Amino acid sequence: MALSWFHVVITLCIAVLCVIAQKQVDPPLIAVVFGLCPLLCVTLLVWRDFRAKMRGESRRLSSVLGQYVALRAVGWLGRRQRMKLENDTLNVKKVQEQTLFKRLRNNANTCYGRQYNFSSMTEISSFRACHPITTYEHYREWIRRIAAGEEKVITAEKPLILAMTSGTSGSSSMLLSTKDTNHEFFLQGVTVCMDAMRQAFPSTDNLQLTTKFFYMPTFRQSEAGIPIGPNSSTPASSRFMLSLYTTPAPAFEVVNEQHALYLHLLFALKDATVGILESNFVSTIFYAFTALQSHWQQLVKDIEEGKISKDLALEPKVRVVLEALMKPDPERAAQLRAHFQEGYRGIAKRLWPHLHLVLAVDSGSNQIYGEMLRENYCQGVPCYSPFYAATEGLIGVNLWPGDSDRRYVLCPRSMFCEFLPEGGLEEEDPHTLLMEEVEDGQNYELVITNASGLFRYRLGDIVKVVGFHNQCPIVEFQYRRGQMLNVRGEKVSESLFLNALKNAVAQWPGAQLVDYCCAESGILGDSTGSSDPHYQVFIELKGLRNLTEKQRYKLDACLQQLSEVYRSFRIKGSIGPVRVQLVVEGAFIELREQMMAFSNTSANTFKMHRVLHRKEYAEFLLGKTVS
Repeated sequence: MALSWFHVVITLCIAVLCVIAQKQVDPPLIAVVFGLCPLLCVTLLVWRDFRAKMRGESRRLSSVLGQYVALRAVGWLGRRQRMKLENDTLNVKKVQEQTLFKRLRNNANTCYGRQYNFSSMTEISSFRACHPITTYEHYREWIRRIAAGEEKVITAEKPLILAMTSGTSGSSSMLLSTKDTNHEFFLQGVTVCMDAMRQAFPSTDNLQLTTKFFYMPTFRQSEAGIPIGPNSSTPASSRFMLSLYTTPAPAFEVVNEQHALYLHLLFALKDATVGILESNFVSTIFYAFTALQSHWQQLVKDIEEGKISKDLALEPKVRVVLEALMKPDPERAAQLRAHFQEGYRGIAKRLWPHLHLVLAVDSGSNQIYGEMLRENYCQGVPCYSPFYAATEGLIGVNLWPGDSDRRYVLCPRSMFCEFLPEGGLEEEDPHTLLMEEVEDGQNYELVITNASGLFRYRLGDIVKVVGFHNQCPIVEFQYRRGQMLNVRGEKVSESLFLNALKNAVAQWPGAQLVDYCCAESGILGDSTGSSDPHYQVFIELKGLRNLTEKQRYKLDACLQQLSEVYRSFRIKGSIGPVRVQLVVEGAFIELREQMMAFSNTSANTFKMHRVLHRKEYAEFLLGKTVS
């Protein structure tokens, strides 16, 4: 069929060219025709080869052409932006200076810019001398004024949304999201990472579709009508990119997360040729597989009958459009049943034999979900963690997709970066270093000046410099300052605690870690059952229903082995032993829903809190304890 279409297009192109030859036609139209002819022909040839290799869902020519154009456009941009990044990393000092003064010039005529006299600053040293290092409290009143409708307060550009952070270090913060921030994220982040991905995994450069797990966030309005919510936009807002995904456009607009997930899974299962599984964070893909494990029978039934379950509360118009895309497929349903009956280890490659990649961030608090996916559902499928980013904007990109270590080169045109040495984090007036001054092997807290109104802002992320790409620092994320256990000044970081926990779980026969979080005993008061300050640790496991006291103590022993300071406090008796609570299956999924509701974040941006700061969260998990 593709070959016959190929001949038809060639014939039409020749006919059009003959008409042009006989009539006077504007040169621009001739250029367009000559440009489209080879594009269409190449697309059809590629599609013919692809269909020869894979027998997947039948697709419209417009979908294939749209995908081809989108991939070529992003590919061209990616190569261009990668070259620009390489050039920038050769002269980091100059590029950082340009980045800073672009921010200051753009916002010099705002209320904030006039207060700090941005227009008079001509050197980095004067900026650092005149502007203090800041935290969120510094901006709270300024942002309140913006929410109320005042313009040109911090940024000359009006914010697209008032973006809520995920709140992993406490309560959520309300920040500005601007066109500049989004533009930089796409150009300096998305396109560069796509270029790196295709170089590392050439098999991804094809016309296979991607399954993107995305959930429509809910927004409220500020006094001035500015949307308030998580900093994420639906793929349906970019028609240019929709041709890349298995999920039809209307499904991306479904607000109910569980129903949207069902639709993502349904249309992914229909297509045996899926090439990539994608989400912002790998936890989202992990939760998708756990849902698939629970609901696969209904999903397969829908595919077999060519329907969509009546249990999904869809708007009538959305249901009509989506069901029009469903056709009975008993052959695919039979294949799927056989795959599920084989078990779940490595099931991703059985469901989608041509799956090349999991594309999602799996560093930081998402590390355990990435490990579980690789060991279980997605065994044999590589994972690429592309970005280091936050609500504040793009920070770094991973240029080494094939490496197991998650390293990110900082993007010198995205943010002006300063670095607080880890040893001086508690100082009243700490001294910062610049990109060209940091040292390999040292830990620092990032201080950023971004495109959306944050100046010398303490990000709260501690990173380790693990090398340099030309002159630009390469970093590994270590921990969040607010996610540190500290009952006696011992300061146990998230990364250190996780290593101790993994060492302990390895000594519990048959146990597999599903999820965890901690709480300092002080937030629970008398309900902890001990007067000594200690850590309450809540764990969800597979393969183990109960823990002996000896097994529980393994965690405390492993923690003492990794932290000399913690060990010294334990020997003195000023810190009590870790108390381990084994919680019921699914407790963390319920906790996740509560946390998202409280912080006004969405499933796309949510990160599990490893240290709980709210008493009600800890009490909820205490109520879910089974051992």
